[in-house]
Amino acid sequence: MNYLRKAFSQYLIKGLLTLLLCLPKPAFAQDSIPAFPQPRVVPHAAQRYEIDAKRAGVDPASDDALPRSREFIRIDSTYYVGWMYEGAYKYNHAADYLGYKNAIAPLERALATLERDYKQELRTRTSDLLTFINNYKYQIDYTQIAYYLMNSYANTEDPEAVFRLLRRVQRWNFQRDYYLDFYNLMAWTVHRNRYFTKSKYSFLENSIDQNEALAMRYLDSAMRRIAINKRLNSGIFQPGYEKDEYLTVYHYRSLMYSYALKIDSAAYYYNLMRGTPYFPHNNYASFRLICGDFKTAEQEFEKASTQDAGDKRLQEWVYFTSILYLYKHQPARAVTFLKDVIKANGSTPGFGWYNIALARALYYDGQYQESQRFNNKAAEFKELHIGTTLTQSHYDFAIQLIGLLNKEAGYEAARFENANWWYNPTVLTRMAGRLGERWMQQFLIINQFAQNPERDRVIYKLFSTESITTWDEIWYLIRDFSTNYFLQRFEKEIKQDKRPAIRKYFQLFVARLHMKQGHYRQAYTELKTILQKNQVDETYEKLFLARVYEGLAGCADALKMPAERDRWLFDLYRTYPQLIPYSGLQPGLALTTSGDAATEVVTRLRECNIRWQPAGPQVPHAFVYFYSKGPTKMADYWVTDAQGNYLIPRQTVSYQRPAAFGVGLAYRLFDIGSKVPETAD
Repeated sequence: MNYLRKAFSQYLIKGLLTLLLCLPKPAFAQDSIPAFPQPRVVPHAAQRYEIDAKRAGVDPASDDALPRSREFIRIDSTYYVGWMYEGAYKYNHAADYLGYKNAIAPLERALATLERDYKQELRTRTSDLLTFINNYKYQIDYTQIAYYLMNSYANTEDPEAVFRLLRRVQRWNFQRDYYLDFYNLMAWTVHRNRYFTKSKYSFLENSIDQNEALAMRYLDSAMRRIAINKRLNSGIFQPGYEKDEYLTVYHYRSLMYSYALKIDSAAYYYNLMRGTPYFPHNNYASFRLICGDFKTAEQEFEKASTQDAGDKRLQEWVYFTSILYLYKHQPARAVTFLKDVIKANGSTPGFGWYNIALARALYYDGQYQESQRFNNKAAEFKELHIGTTLTQSHYDFAIQLIGLLNKEAGYEAARFENANWWYNPTVLTRMAGRLGERWMQQFLIINQFAQNPERDRVIYKLFSTESITTWDEIWYLIRDFSTNYFLQRFEKEIKQDKRPAIRKYFQLFVARLHMKQGHYRQAYTELKTILQKNQVDETYEKLFLARVYEGLAGCADALKMPAERDRWLFDLYRTYPQLIPYSGLQPGLALTTSGDAATEVVTRLRECNIRWQPAGPQVPHAFVYFYSKGPTKMADYWVTDAQGNYLIPRQTVSYQRPAAFGVGLAYRLFDIGSKVPETAD
């Protein structure tokens, strides 16, 4: 939201005085104060005049604010300006909890001092031009101080203080809101804490529905306030000035309607903002994402990358763009993208979220051990949730869920690496341990989230503005619990969800739940129906397609249809090969080796749980060429289809330990990165 205030405030401040001097003096209004009020004694008038002269041209947000604040405080420590500049500097240079905490004291002192000395100027509402000019400086300074203070409270997780401050600003009843549109921010504060109740925060109601209704009432009040203030302001500001103020209300309405999945209403308010500086590309991208319009979402996130540039907070467009890369089967691109962002931003707010996103990207790239390393890094980082409705509970849930995915991958990896897993005591012991860890992780998440009243809206709904996971991750959370409950729920969603592009995701979940019940023939028919309806975007929904192919292959295997199984496995390989080693299915490959003898490598490779088959039209054909470059052992590998088209392009790798490389090569033949699995060490 910072960019909205910057656009509004810069426009207002730069043009206001010029505009005022050009306008004719309006008629005297009933609630105005005379243009020439009686003079009153101002303490330290000479010193304050000096400070006002010296502050001209020095932006409180500039790096020069701190030395100026010290000078102003030295001249007159009872004047609010010096404390305002100190607080502004500390606020604008804060990047963690302690930084924002340090900004609070000078900002509170500035606000209290301003209220003490300039009550009359703050409470004046007028349509008289000269009176307005006399009071304008104090009112706009007040809202700027309050804005910095409000954000400092919010960034130190003190919503009660936020709301008390907004009520305090409300009591002054300025005729323009300047930096702090308090009704909108009341709505935002309620919405951000909607899943709590009055027992937690006094400004809330006792359910999500009641809190969302309360937030909407605050937005209604904001609309009425704009109309009331126009009676005074129409004689001072340009005609139509109020349109900008209405647009800020539309911004919050669009956000809340998106959360409520009231698609038509959300689209209406986004369209009202379109083409204006207030159009929120990041929020609109999230809206298109939950509607299944992934192409537009990606384009809007790209625009958001310039709109949000410079904000010291989580860049949501980064986090969600990485998810779109995974939907498009571009996990390596997501990994590179996120590593570059982390390197550029360092340990500023968002660092933890970016590490979560990187952990997810590595998981979908098949590197589950590397994924967990970055997931642990996110868990150890104290994230600061600034300017977002995503909170610590969302953050913890994402970490726990990716941990579950990695435990599942570790279990399946032991089976993939050993064709004899079912009678190998060492492997069975390892698998049993990982299975126990997976169940414990799954049970922990379910129990933690059972207390969250938002789970039905954000997790089980699939595609919510507040969801911080992929739809695919939710399957691993629910698949082993209450199959009948989720089956009934998702069948209902297929009929009732108003987002046509999303219904097929519920259909996929229903089919997979039927598989869990052993109804493979029914599931097979349902999955084929999804493909026959031709509703899949083959660019942006490759992960979805891959899960459909995976389900079809699993059904065909259970129904003893080997030709159909191989057909769907081949489609899965062409679409998202990194998923196969962790699918529980036995993939088929043809293998041709050449070059210098590498018997130990090939022997260990063939011991992996792969169905080695003759080359055929529905069998990926892997080629490995071994050679030496001086003392270094090298191998080139690639995979083609029956027509010789590359499925995995030719790549070169060196190795030292033949047996370990044999296992690593098995993963590489499914386009999984360079990390050698732990079991191969």
